Amino acid sequence: MKNRVISAILLLVVFVPFLIIGKIPFAVLMLVVGLLGLHELIKAREVKKEFPFLMKLFAYLLVGFFILNNYNSNTLVFHIDYRAVSFLIFAFLIPLIVIDDNKRYNLNDALFLMGSTLFLGMSFNLLILIRNYSFYYVLFLFFITVITDTFAYIGGSFIGQHELAPKISPRKTIEGLVVGTVMGVFVSMMFYITVIDPSISLVSLFIVAVTLSLIGQLGDLVFSSVKRYYGIKDFSHFIPGHGGILDRFDSIIFVALAAVMFLTIL
Repeated sequence: MKNRVISAILLLVVFVPFLIIGKIPFAVLMLVVGLLGLHELIKAREVKKEFPFLMKLFAYLLVGFFILNNYNSNTLVFHIDYRAVSFLIFAFLIPLIVIDDNKRYNLNDALFLMGSTLFLGMSFNLLILIRNYSFYYVLFLFFITVITDTFAYIGGSFIGQHELAPKISPRKTIEGLVVGTVMGVFVSMMFYITVIDPSISLVSLFIVAVTLSLIGQLGDLVFSSVKRYYGIKDFSHFIPGHGGILDRFDSIIFVALAAVMFLTIL
């Protein structure tokens, strides 16, 4: 617990200044975090089978490209560069013919790298674009995520009795989910109506906050299922007491992806 608290404080000391400054420094931080996240996903997959070096290199380069795509935009106008998507498809599928060895590289490997690259590239790119658009809006998303995670852990530790998903994450409980959701929604709503827009419809804000809080917790479970599938406890030991990058950014990744669906409401 002591290492967990110390690591959390150090994370805040490092992360918060970049979040406040925004612009290129925050984009660079998201690039580093995204690349480390991809490294952890690849290492988890390589528990079963190692990828060819060139294919991993393609993945790192492409996820970096997607993360930094349109990184200096300050408007929430999202678009996909189909040229980059086409190149991604060619980069991972054509080597199936060139390598011509299913034991070294096969369709499952190609689809895993394609999916991981798009998933992480889009997620961290969205965090950059949302931060460029509004410091307070990205804070709103982080409040939902952090408060929900913190109180889900506290609620589960003190009053948790009914397992939420025992085969995926035995320590998570229904009580923890409820407590985390209630506190995450309450704190984030108070922040929004106090700092961002006091005139917003409380019903709309409540629906958005509840949805994002639940999606963040589902994201946590999705990444837990990945770890269970590959038989690992944490994605890495990069953050003492917390695990890896993906162990800490699992919820916010899903919250960022979901947030773009509610831009017309908030």
